[in-house]
Amino acid sequence: MLASPDSMSAAVLAAFGEPLEIVRLARPVPGPGQLLVRLLACGVCHSDVHIWRGSGIPQHPASPFVMGHEGIGVVAALGEGVTGWAVGDMAGIPWIHDTCCRCDECLDGHESFCQHHRAHGLNVPGAFAEYVIADARFAVSLPPTIDALTTAPVMCAGVTAYGAIRKAELEAGDSCIIFGCGGLGLYAVQLASRLNIRVLAVDRDPAKLQIARTYGATETEIADDGLPSRLAAGDMRYHACINFAPTTATWDSMIAGIRPRGRIVAAAMVFEPVPLIQEWLTATGVVITGTSVGTRQQMRELIAIHQEHPLEVEIEVISLEQVSDALLALERGTSKGRFVIEF
Repeated sequence: MLASPDSMSAAVLAAFGEPLEIVRLARPVPGPGQLLVRLLACGVCHSDVHIWRGSGIPQHPASPFVMGHEGIGVVAALGEGVTGWAVGDMAGIPWIHDTCCRCDECLDGHESFCQHHRAHGLNVPGAFAEYVIADARFAVSLPPTIDALTTAPVMCAGVTAYGAIRKAELEAGDSCIIFGCGGLGLYAVQLASRLNIRVLAVDRDPAKLQIARTYGATETEIADDGLPSRLAAGDMRYHACINFAPTTATWDSMIAGIRPRGRIVAAAMVFEPVPLIQEWLTATGVVITGTSVGTRQQMRELIAIHQEHPLEVEIEVISLEQVSDALLALERGTSKGRFVIEF
């Protein structure tokens, strides 16, 4: 049977933890202020694993529950009232679909912390599909020459790493420890090194540490049980510690490696508590904070950086039918790079 020209293929989450179902859905129609984007590529993010497993699902999730928030595509249609976009433009589909645009966070330029924001692939249908609806205000304008496959992970992993670097308030000549050299951490290593920041990269995998060195890390350390002691015994204390590893195991090393008045930035989704002695905070003045993806302004800055000198990342191209295998590999930690669906 031939597929209807008004339908599309999509990967739908029908049951948490079960393989996504590849189905035919009606092609969506853009409403006022919206774009219809025909996908060329979509990255598979570790946040997708949490969603797939049912962690932090909102009361009213996307319907149909199409995941995916690292999309790159071409504008296929414009909704009523859309300005600044044209059919044929290249567009990115990031985590944020829209925000309330009224709260203090939105008005202060920190929209990624809007407590009412909606996300692609969580609150609204995402980009594990041939077409997706985007809010024209939050879709990412991309140059026509951009490479879809290598740019797709920038829509979440890249901008999250960039947002974390900015959150750490690092300047040229500063030092930082980057924990976790997966896709996000390796983006952060590249971005920090380009800002002339001294980077210590930490991971359990020696192969990832070798990649981190090629991307600009000054030093590397294996993430083992002895790391906190080695950091505590060393002469170096770091201006920032940024955690991209989805585990509490990095906490003792961050405490050991941070300098007085330094910044500990949580970028990974870690659901378990860590011990904290408040007297240590009063004695050191260390700031502990978190970061969540990035703002539209940070995305514009990052796209300019990526266009001038593309961020390097190892891509494993997959089909839509292979997305469930990719989620499982990410969960098991066996992925070699970033999985990207090619449509």
